[in-house]
Amino acid sequence: MSLTERPRRLRTSQAMRNLVAETVVLPSQLIYPTFIKENLIEPKPIKGLPGVFQNNEASLLAEVDRAIDAGIGGIMLFGIPAERDELGTAACKPEGVLNKAVTAVRKRAGDKLVIVADLCLDEFTSHGHCGVLDDKGNVDNDATLITYGKMAVELAKAGAHMLGASGMMDGQVGYVRTELDKAGFTEVSILAYSAKYASAFYGPFRDAVESELQGDRRTYQQDPRNFKESIREVRLDLEQGADIVMVKPALAYLDVIRETSQSVDVPVAAYIVSGEMAMIEVAAEQGLIDRERAILEAVASVRRAGASVICTYWAFELAEMFFARKTL
Repeated sequence: MSLTERPRRLRTSQAMRNLVAETVVLPSQLIYPTFIKENLIEPKPIKGLPGVFQNNEASLLAEVDRAIDAGIGGIMLFGIPAERDELGTAACKPEGVLNKAVTAVRKRAGDKLVIVADLCLDEFTSHGHCGVLDDKGNVDNDATLITYGKMAVELAKAGAHMLGASGMMDGQVGYVRTELDKAGFTEVSILAYSAKYASAFYGPFRDAVESELQGDRRTYQQDPRNFKESIREVRLDLEQGADIVMVKPALAYLDVIRETSQSVDVPVAAYIVSGEMAMIEVAAEQGLIDRERAILEAVASVRRAGASVICTYWAFELAEMFFARKTL
């Protein structure tokens, strides 16, 4: 029997497979999400996210050092204040937990990794929504933009390289860009959560930031049944000055990542969210899947779909795997 084409020739060894691999994930393409809680005495494990903690300043800076040593591209900071109110006023205070954390991290890391600060109010509001509410209890889009603008300028003053505009308010990127530029922070970039879905996969994150969400976020985050809507959101954010566009969650929306990456001329990011991580971790703990292989397969799928920046709680582990094997 004579076969002209034998694709298996290029799968004969790990070295051969590495040689012809079409998809490569580098540590420098990873962003590690991390949490700092005001007045925390010692790091606290987060339910559903093995190896991930709420940090105090000391443990946060230890994670920063670790990220630099691992060659990770960036770190994304989420703040958990001691007190919340309906307007999320702690988000705009220079001495607030997130602003202080950004300052400490920038002092420690300088420009050795990209410091991304979460630009949203859900961690700071007593009702848990991503914006301020009107007298009917609905999120007031335009009033929220004003707060986002103030918060953005404070985060820029604190030393953030990039702001993760994650609130899904209409016009947020343009408003924040204008306020940053007026304040002289033209070099601070915007990572726009352009396609952020009202997903069931955010569960453990809510525990991480101790969210007190009342109701849900379906009036501003996207309907999981929609696809074209994402492309519209991406287009609008680019028109308003987004430097990077994000799809979130990642694994459940690979089609959106693919279409976005083929449609834009800026980097595309994707966030493998807490619930997506938890599914793999729990299945592996039960002995149902090979944990390491599942992680590598999941991350490769996101990169293969077109994301050039990946936000993941596995960033440190992936970096260790990369340096051990020289490939992912």
